[in-house]
Amino acid sequence: MIRVHDLHKSFGAKRVLNGVSFEVGRGESLVVIGGSGTGKSVLLKCLLGLESADSGTIEIAGITRPRPHELAAHVGMLFQASALFDSLPVWQNVAFRLMSGPARMGREKARAAALEKLARVGMAPESADLYPAELSGGMQKRVGLARAIAGEPPILVFDEPTAGLDPILAAVINALIREVVTEMDATAVTITHDMRTLRDVADRVAMLHEGRFYWQGTAAEALANEDNPVLAQFIHGRIEGPIPTLR
Repeated sequence: MIRVHDLHKSFGAKRVLNGVSFEVGRGESLVVIGGSGTGKSVLLKCLLGLESADSGTIEIAGITRPRPHELAAHVGMLFQASALFDSLPVWQNVAFRLMSGPARMGREKARAAALEKLARVGMAPESADLYPAELSGGMQKRVGLARAIAGEPPILVFDEPTAGLDPILAAVINALIREVVTEMDATAVTITHDMRTLRDVADRVAMLHEGRFYWQGTAAEALANEDNPVLAQFIHGRIEGPIPTLR
């Protein structure tokens, strides 16, 4: 479902991606980890067509070098800060793509679809007419997830899905992500610093370091690995190691 080969991206003299290559199969959940400033967000933007790579190839759902409008029917995304529209009630946030995308679903049908997806993520029907400012951070994440799956896209992208949540709420969101990915047989790519998310969500893990996927393997292999000093330092949050830290 996703194929990336030898992807390069620089901003002026700063090289961010330096030959990233990977594939994600149908129904597979890939979690991408890496330190702050290593290029995870840039990689995500290149995948979604929001940034143009300098060289290399990207193929998503059979579309080569996709542009954002070409991916609308294929990709659902949960943003780090939820990115809900403050001026729209919850149900319209969830149904936004259904009403504004190619389907142009009618208002009544779109509301029914939104209520169904809200129920799927544990939101009560009465929440549909609330506004984002009336919701807690955890509820906003649930609404963001409902919006991501509203069109039942074959590919789901999660950008730091547990950022800003306490450990219990983070576990709830991770469980919901794992459930919907499995139920939909969706291909998933998750960007995270959270090792709990890695444990709960990943089929496979890739570590972005020095502009490339420095290590790839299963979640169990990542968590148990002590042979790779870069991976082990990051996984276990160690100060000492090859990854430089500010003192």
